[in-house]
Amino acid sequence: MYLLGFDIGSSSVKASIINGDSGECMASAFYPKQEMKMTAIQSGWAEQDPEQWWENLKTAVAEIMQKSAVNPKDIDSIGISYQMHGLVVVDKDQNVLRPSIIWCDSRATGIGEKALKEIGEEKCLANLLNSPGNFTASKLKWVKDNEPELYARIHKIMLPGDYIAMKLSGDIKTTASGLSEGILWNFKENKAAKLLIDHYGFDESFIPEIVPTFSVQSVVSESAAKEMGLAPGTKISYRAGDQPNNALSLNVLNPGEIATTAGTSGVVYGVSDEIKYDQKSRVNTFAHVNHTAEANRLGVLLCINGTGILNSWLNKQVGGGAVSYEGMNELAANVPIGSNGLSILPFGNGAERVLENKNPGSTMAGINFNIHSNAHLFRAAQEGIVFSFKYGMDIMKTIGIDAKVIRAGKANMFLSPIFRETLAGISGATIELYNTDGSVGAARGAGIGSGYYKSPAEAFANLKKLETIEPCLNKKAEYEAAYGSWKSMLEKSI
Repeated sequence: MYLLGFDIGSSSVKASIINGDSGECMASAFYPKQEMKMTAIQSGWAEQDPEQWWENLKTAVAEIMQKSAVNPKDIDSIGISYQMHGLVVVDKDQNVLRPSIIWCDSRATGIGEKALKEIGEEKCLANLLNSPGNFTASKLKWVKDNEPELYARIHKIMLPGDYIAMKLSGDIKTTASGLSEGILWNFKENKAAKLLIDHYGFDESFIPEIVPTFSVQSVVSESAAKEMGLAPGTKISYRAGDQPNNALSLNVLNPGEIATTAGTSGVVYGVSDEIKYDQKSRVNTFAHVNHTAEANRLGVLLCINGTGILNSWLNKQVGGGAVSYEGMNELAANVPIGSNGLSILPFGNGAERVLENKNPGSTMAGINFNIHSNAHLFRAAQEGIVFSFKYGMDIMKTIGIDAKVIRAGKANMFLSPIFRETLAGISGATIELYNTDGSVGAARGAGIGSGYYKSPAEAFANLKKLETIEPCLNKKAEYEAAYGSWKSMLEKSI
């Protein structure tokens, strides 16, 4: 039997089909080949038409079914990963009422900050583990305040993955993990967050039926099967936001385990069994994919907006696009740890939650025209990105997340030896690299939810480790000195 996984991103939609027994990926495809359209009517806004997610998904599924030559009737189940924090609203006929307000839209920031003060910081954090911030609930409040006629027609609200499941099945459902991403889950009461729902004046009926993350949540309808080229009745048995799903993809399910990504932005995601929160809400706590009322499994998420985008900017502006990323790494390898006193803050991609929503911008300090070259810039940038991770990971330690082993896919910044070695060196953690991605992880999640796999251990029995990077203890003092200089520069800038 086969398992199908979808990853609904804001840039593209990816689908993968895997052999359930061997774990082998039979085929993968993503659409569009260029980035999906994103609309910004005003500065700080970001919207997407959910229908384009569906249309791109249909194209991706058609390609993998053709490539793999798998009979649709041999697909056991479907798993869905999706961009977190987005808002989709539909009427009673399941028609989308407006474009989705997606994760990177910042229009509701002031609404969330006001709610935090009015509810009370301690009460809010103790129940929701986060500030309402710019998350899904606050985005819905913006719709209520600014589009009242449209708001009056809302039947249900959904996260992007809930929308795709609705299109596949005709059923509108969600999960506790998903609601926690929208700050719509009360961890003390283990139910939808009436505290915030009432404060914002929402109708509680807007919240869909809540189903377990791993379960047969619904099945593919006759009409969707025709559109998708799938078999009607195929089980939909897993859904999760992209960062919890990335952790699942790396078999990060237990307290103390850490998953990391480093693309345009970077994320460190650690699992805890303690209901704790950062008093300043610099890192966020959500219900992990395997969280239950009986066994706490919380995902503590650190997000750094300015990560690979800094490396990309240097590639274009300093390298002129003529130097490959591999070439940049080779040049940087000739520069010593600490880049001969050159330090770079990577915070040039918007306000950073880890810095209490400050936006210091990117800074380069300590440049010496007589000794520094483009190679020094390339190294200092990678060190600065790693040091921003270290800064956030120190905050995570205060709420019980102490990285001993960090797992990541071998992609993006983790393709760089300097990045990997610096992260291992300054954190003291062993780094394990795997060949997996979100859509493959979602397929494995589907197998767990449908009962195809008896346990997560069985689902990940064939997950292959590509590489292990151990911290270089004899260079620890050099890394710490470089980090000390970088941190001193950061503290002066904020």
